[in-house]
Amino acid sequence: MKYNWQLPEWQNFKYDDAVIDSLCIDLALETGELKGLVNSLSAEIQQETILQFMISEAIKTSEIEGEFFSRQDIMSSIKKNMGIEDAFGKIRDKNAQGVGKLMVMVRNSYSDKLTELSIKQWHYSLMEYSRHVNPGEYRKGTEPMQIISGSYGKEIVHFEAPPSIQVPVEMKKFIQWYNDFKVKPTDIKKALIKTSISHLYFESIHPFEDGNGRIGRAIAEKCLSESLNRPVLMSISSTIEQSKKKYYQSLKEAQQTLEITDWILYFSNLILESQKKAKQIVLFTLNKSRFLDQFKHKMNERQTKAILKMFEYGISGFVGGMTAIKYISITKTSRATATRDLQDLADKNILIPKGQGRNRAYDLNLTVKNDI
Repeated sequence: MKYNWQLPEWQNFKYDDAVIDSLCIDLALETGELKGLVNSLSAEIQQETILQFMISEAIKTSEIEGEFFSRQDIMSSIKKNMGIEDAFGKIRDKNAQGVGKLMVMVRNSYSDKLTELSIKQWHYSLMEYSRHVNPGEYRKGTEPMQIISGSYGKEIVHFEAPPSIQVPVEMKKFIQWYNDFKVKPTDIKKALIKTSISHLYFESIHPFEDGNGRIGRAIAEKCLSESLNRPVLMSISSTIEQSKKKYYQSLKEAQQTLEITDWILYFSNLILESQKKAKQIVLFTLNKSRFLDQFKHKMNERQTKAILKMFEYGISGFVGGMTAIKYISITKTSRATATRDLQDLADKNILIPKGQGRNRAYDLNLTVKNDI
């Protein structure tokens, strides 16, 4: 079996762009509606919304690679790199600091020309604290770079990238291709095609010892933002992470051919689905703002702190609900006060109780009618 980079006319990808005609219309509607929603938000809430998307992307792009970071570490890193004063304390995991910094760099440089240096700088920031790779350096050595799965002795090779000695030349060609592929901000179809190919192309070169998936997804985000001439509000990795098998299978099939119509359709649908989810997150943020405005004068300082902590977990929710033990940990208060505060929040229809006794927990009452 040959891989795409081993085929004649490698880099001359072929596809039928008509397969995404109707999808382009859907994406145009979704992006327009999302833009209107975001513009209706105050500057403060817009910043918070952007922060939530960056946190989600940082967490999910890491989880795809089997790395799990605390939300607080990721949030602290991103806030620190955005220059937000109220950072959430010390970052315990240095690798979380790296992926947080990458998110900020990619967003801030979306309109800059893509270069080998910028990609290496992204990789250096991502892998700065890794002990098993040289951050910011292409892979070296004679061992083949293979993507494999399965137990020892029963490995399945899904893909083998070009030899390390070819990487510098392949990356120069990639950068040349990327910058020669011009897209007008109104041409959604061309933006989707370029974004789909740029991710596939980069992943097929696999230039680094580690971190290729995370950098490849960062390139996709940068490409889409640059093509549309505005930073996109979505988390592609969150959508991928929900169906990793489909992602890897689609990537594997695309890396065995230069006819990539199926890949462009798959990745474009991935972007559309990510945009739809983004709209739900923005609506959640808007509802959060209205919720807090409605109830902020009905809560004491401890209660407000606990409610804000619940909202930090976004649309996925505060897993398991708020319990007395969690409340004590968050507010540093006594059990008696925690029980009294939580009951008061339930009486005011701010929280909804569930379970009994030691199993009692509380969820946010987001269905409550808004009076503003």
